[in-house]
Amino acid sequence: MTSAETTETPGTTAESSEHMHDEHTHEAHEHTHAQPTLNPECTREVEVEIPADDVTKSFRTVLKRYQKLAKIPGFRPGKVPESVLRSRFGKSIRDEVVESVLPPHFRAAIDEKSLRPVSQPQVSNLQLEEGQPLRFKAVFEVLPEFSVDGYQDVKVDKPSTGLTDAEFDAELDRLRDAHSTMEPVTEDRGLQDGDWAQISFTGELHGDNPEATEGDPARPQPIEGHDVSIEVGGKDTVEAFSDALRGSRPGQELKFEVSYPPDFGQKRLAGKTVAYAVEVRGIRNKVQPELNDDFAKAMGNYESLDDLKQKLREHLAADKKHRLQVDTRERLLAAMVRKFQFPVPESLVQNQIDTRLERGLRALASQGMKTEDMRKLDFDRLREAQREAAANEVKGTMILDRIADVENIAISDEELERELQVLSLQTREPLETLRQRLTREGSPARIREQLRREKTGNLLVERLA
Repeated sequence: MTSAETTETPGTTAESSEHMHDEHTHEAHEHTHAQPTLNPECTREVEVEIPADDVTKSFRTVLKRYQKLAKIPGFRPGKVPESVLRSRFGKSIRDEVVESVLPPHFRAAIDEKSLRPVSQPQVSNLQLEEGQPLRFKAVFEVLPEFSVDGYQDVKVDKPSTGLTDAEFDAELDRLRDAHSTMEPVTEDRGLQDGDWAQISFTGELHGDNPEATEGDPARPQPIEGHDVSIEVGGKDTVEAFSDALRGSRPGQELKFEVSYPPDFGQKRLAGKTVAYAVEVRGIRNKVQPELNDDFAKAMGNYESLDDLKQKLREHLAADKKHRLQVDTRERLLAAMVRKFQFPVPESLVQNQIDTRLERGLRALASQGMKTEDMRKLDFDRLREAQREAAANEVKGTMILDRIADVENIAISDEELERELQVLSLQTREPLETLRQRLTREGSPARIREQLRREKTGNLLVERLA
């Protein structure tokens, strides 16, 4: 349904975007989770003792730096007594000592046990006294040990990726339809199927209180439209509208009721009955352009209609192959997620929930949702609703990584370079500038990791599907 102005279109079944898709700015709501409860099956613990000499040396280094930089009335620069520094900056000094000595000794402790944390360590029982060993306990999650034996036996149906003539013809027809024009019908006749009725309407919801004063919650929002176009008998047109309009003529006024189904796309109308008053203002027909060389040249840099058809067919074939390959890969991975059962680190699940929420909230923002409305969302409920899908996504990446190890799959520098070139074109950022920025952010390693998973998934599709 098309309209001369932005308005509700209660005569069509076009759905609104009620559901959350798969990011908004953090200003809308700080929905990130607190430190997660770790999965006991993936949790490891180390107790670390840092020698007293190392602690004392760090204290001396930090104190010297504070003594050099501190500006305290009554003392010359560099001459502030240590006792004053300890009194003024005691907590900050201790924090810097911990930050200085804890990380290297923690890394040494986990290296000794061949542990690879996938979460930030949660430090407890930290005991720090100058001249004494520093002791602490750290708990964290690691990737579980699990087997993917039998992954070669997982099968899914692989659909044909060939483009059919019917698919090509339908896309070509959609292209013509998108460039069609609406021409007024001048003959004296009533509306018939295939015509586009130009109407204005008002509607009243049953159960509304039209006498309520402005600002009263009981006062209904008006249902109205002016110079709206609706296709009689169209697949997106509510049947009751087609029935009422069919046979009517310009200038005729109609009154009828429409009962909307509970799953109607416009939430305000779903399951409701509306009494409409409609004025038919005109009849128009959609006229598609002729398929010829002129049409092809108007579509872009095409020499002829045959050239347009060839390039359109190539594009559609490549697009269908890619879509079906992605779909097959996802179904294959879902089958493996069901086959292989193993514990998943909770920290990775929570990170994936964050990613899914950010994606969904950005989609809502792009649809016009206001920041203040986002703040009202029930993020605890949203997080819980995303949990199962997030856990399965984490399991899927873990399975792909393990299969990639078995298959000795790697991403070459040339493959990474090609991906950076694609990103440069997509972001319109010069390649070298992009490379330097991603290197600072540590992104090349993540890009290489993602490419490795895609390569593994594609191999599985080719071999197993």
